[in-house]
Amino acid sequence: DAEAHKAALAHLNEYPDPRLFKIRQDPRITRTGRILRRTSLDELPQLWNVIRGDMSLVGPRPCVPSELRHYAPHHLVRLHVVPGVTGPWQVNGRNAVLDFDQVVQMEAEYIRSWTLWQDFTILLRTIPALFRRGAY
Repeated sequence: DAEAHKAALAHLNEYPDPRLFKIRQDPRITRTGRILRRTSLDELPQLWNVIRGDMSLVGPRPCVPSELRHYAPHHLVRLHVVPGVTGPWQVNGRNAVLDFDQVVQMEAEYIRSWTLWQDFTILLRTIPALFRRGAY
């Protein structure tokens, strides 16, 4: 029921924009969940979504439905392609990019200039990004 508690924890959000939500010591996450998140092992179940065709290995991060109502029309470009397990945001800053418009700009540029080689490069850059800037 993490989504139900999100509004009560909004004051702890580390991002200045409500369309991005992250709390370093999120009370909704168990000790095991924290380890899974820090190592990004919590993303492994997304591979099932890739196999089903609902996601791609590389692409913009999926939109959380509650965030969609805060989108301006130019943000909707993120929804024009299949979301990815990893993408430009993860390898170009991850938790360090605090501006939602900057995230959208990175993802829009990725969409406009998409190549298979770019996806391959992002996949390769994802591995060191996990160790350099672990998730929380």
